[in-house]
Amino acid sequence: MDTVLTLAADNLLSPLILFFALGVLAALARSDLTIPEAAAKTLSLYLLFAIGFKGGVSVSGHGVDGDLVASMLAGTVLSFSLPFVAFAMLRVTTGLSVVDAAAVAGHYGSISIVTFVAATSVLESAGIASEGYLVAVAAIMEAPAILSALWIAARFSADTGNPVDARDRQGLLREILLNGSIVLLIGSFLIGYITGEDGLVEIESFVVSPFKGVLCLFLLDMGLVAGRGLRSSAKHLRPGLIGFGLLMPVVGAGAGLLGASLVGLSVGGTLLLMTLSASASYIAVPAAMRVALPEANPSIYLTMSLGITFPFNLTVGIPLYLSVARAVGG
Repeated sequence: MDTVLTLAADNLLSPLILFFALGVLAALARSDLTIPEAAAKTLSLYLLFAIGFKGGVSVSGHGVDGDLVASMLAGTVLSFSLPFVAFAMLRVTTGLSVVDAAAVAGHYGSISIVTFVAATSVLESAGIASEGYLVAVAAIMEAPAILSALWIAARFSADTGNPVDARDRQGLLREILLNGSIVLLIGSFLIGYITGEDGLVEIESFVVSPFKGVLCLFLLDMGLVAGRGLRSSAKHLRPGLIGFGLLMPVVGAGAGLLGASLVGLSVGGTLLLMTLSASASYIAVPAAMRVALPEANPSIYLTMSLGITFPFNLTVGIPLYLSVARAVGG
């Protein structure tokens, strides 16, 4: 317990968390501090590019083997299955409709790439190595949860019919597979894999050195967005929803720990898979839900993922998961 508290205290005093907190406080205080949308988009693109490229370089040195395939399979199973767990918990603990519960559940089966990046930053600061190919696992975990959420909505709701059949399947598939974050992450990963260490040497001054500074600015923007969401959507945050937003990440992390143990990941890799399983999407899944389940209330699922679970993982979750990964992995 002391280890967890120490890690959490260190994490809370890191520039990443403090910039996120600054954004939240500024938004709650109605400050006019803002990051232009174009600049925020650029920061997001940079982070996806950098983490994807470095992951590809790492896999280039490691090689494609059974460990990579097993990890990707584990990630796929986790992404498919976690929405069912989340949906069951939501139906028991909240009064959400089937459609809203299915939409929220889809977010908790998919992943937050920024939470993943924050976990890699914690590992780098602690000098703990991890499997670079988990970037590929992160990419593959984006979409399966969306399909699970749509199946849940179609299966348990008498009002929506079959959302996949009733709407433009081609448009939905395009929204999922060609989402910009997925395309850039996978594309950068492949380029990093092709060019290897030589490619990294060429752009190291751009990809490595500025990374944490850019991440701080991005988290400042995320804090502003989360603070505005909390301020405008407080009426939706009933105790059951808040409890779910804090408990589901721990449940997801436990599932990730089981998957990491079965695959045989290192301590660093275990933390990353736990973090992926504990995180909630606020980019890819909201875009898909707008197309597939427009009846669902975005004020609920966006506030849950970005306003509750995201800050919980950043401040408490990642230190907790790292402590557990160390205890299990020795």
